[in-house]
Amino acid sequence: MIILGLTGSIGMGKSTTAALFAEEGVPVFDADAAVAAMYAPGGEAVPLIARAFPGCADEATGVDRAKLTAALQADPSKFETLNAIVHPLVGQARRRFFHEAEDAGAPLVVLDVPLLFETGQHDQVHHVVVVSAPEAVQRDRVLARPGMSVDKFEAILARQTPDADKRARADHVIDTSQGVDHAREQVRALLDALKLSGDAQ
Repeated sequence: MIILGLTGSIGMGKSTTAALFAEEGVPVFDADAAVAAMYAPGGEAVPLIARAFPGCADEATGVDRAKLTAALQADPSKFETLNAIVHPLVGQARRRFFHEAEDAGAPLVVLDVPLLFETGQHDQVHHVVVVSAPEAVQRDRVLARPGMSVDKFEAILARQTPDADKRARADHVIDTSQGVDHAREQVRALLDALKLSGDAQ
């Protein structure tokens, strides 16, 4: 089974591109969705975060992302604590996903991981696909989001590998600056190329 690692900086269109792979029948593991489930009431991460970040989570309401973000901004060293909680749980969810995809006979799967390079997971995939767009397009998209500010945007960027570095290290780049239809054509072309090369058989 071939594993595509899909990544891209904030505002680049990664989630849309992941949905395009799913449209083509490719199983997609969404790391963000896995974390959201863990943060929800009853989620695996809730009691662990409640202990490590007092006041930021409880069993009834799950993880309060606003409070957790504030705690991390107040003490950025706490990111290591959070990662030590979340990454093993995401790893377990990913392994379950792989088993289910293999049982279903899927020739190819996509791992949608925002911090693919930052967490070293690019070494665990067969092909790295980077979703990209010009900086001005990225900035406009992100600042149009509710509750987003320039400071918050720049703080997020500071924790991410620069787009130029990601593109340089990618096996394939999907350009989302020309709309969904153009991105869909690129996704289909990539899947066709993998099939022709025998990688997705």
